[in-house]
Formats: sequence, C-alpha cells, structure tokens
Amino acid sequence: MKITAPLTDEVVEQLHSGDKVLISGTIYVGRDSAHKRMVEALERGDPLPFDPEGQVIYYMGPSPAPPGRPIGSAGPTTSYRMDPYAPRMMEVGLKGMIGKGNRNMAVREAIQKHKAVYFAATGGAASLISQRIKQAEVIAYGDLGAEALRRLEVEDFPVIVVNDCYGHDAYEEGKAKYRIEEDKP
Repeated sequence: MKITAPLTDEVVEQLHSGDKVLISGTIYVGRDSAHKRMVEALERGDPLPFDPEGQVIYYMGPSPAPPGRPIGSAGPTTSYRMDPYAPRMMEVGLKGMIGKGNRNMAVREAIQKHKAVYFAATGGAASLISQRIKQAEVIAYGDLGAEALRRLEVEDFPVIVVNDCYGHDAYEEGKAKYRIEEDKP
C-alpha cells in the first residue's frame, strides 16, 4: 500500500498490523533528546518547531551525508526510548511513528485513543533506507547534532505496520502464528 504523509484519520483507519507500506511526502526525525525538548515546550505552552497535526516522526540518528546525497545512513533506532514522550505527542496530533522494537502499553493505548499508527523500519538496512530520502534539513535543536530535529522528504519509504489503531500488534501476531507447541505426553 502506498500512502502520503501527513496522515489523516481515514488513511490510518485503512492500515492494519502486518501491512507493508510505502510512505511518500514529508516526515520528521527526532530521537529522545528532541522529544524531551518538544514535550517540555508543550508543558510550558510554547509552540513546537513544526505543526504535529497528522505528521509522522522517524526515530533515527543519521550519519553525515556523503557528497551528492541529502543524508548518510538512516536506519531506525529503538523506539522504547521515546515511549515516555509519544502519548503526549499523539495528544497534539502526531499520527505516525517509525522505529524498531516493541512499544509499551501506554503508547499502544494512546495509538488507539488518538487513531495513530506505529511502523517498523528494517534495522540493518540504513544505507538502503537512505536512498528513499530525497531531501533532509535540520529544523530545530541543531546543538543536538545527530539527534537534531529534521524534516525529510521521502519517496516510497518502506515500513511495516506494527501497531494499528485497532489495538493489533504485528510482533505478537507473528510470534503466535509461528509458535511451535511442544507435544504433551
């Protein structure tokens, strides 16, 4: 399935755990330090560096861009580090998150409550993923270096739906599907 970011409720409702998706459009990049700053800004009543309504954020720390490329390797980072901040970001309109690994129950409940989605990008494929990034620019928190907040333009960025807005989890479903039951005497 091909989708375009930013996302709408109607697009999110079409996504189901296990779906393979290609995202095009604008997405943002931020890790735990950037998320901490954004949530602190929200708590102070300050505006965020971008309007989160309908947006997708990719949990990634890029490597420096080689000549002629907008970004270096761009693989996902472990998502649980953003779990303390993700529910608050969804409250203000964030619709999608991209990373790797499981999310905690509070995040999964917020995904359902706010009609959002969590995607997994393939770990270990950072160089290949970077080829789907057509533009990259730091938009805030430049002092954080690789953890700065960035805006990316992507084309057919490959992800898999892990947690959909219906409460399903592709990781759990995959384990159950391929679990081998021990023979009982």
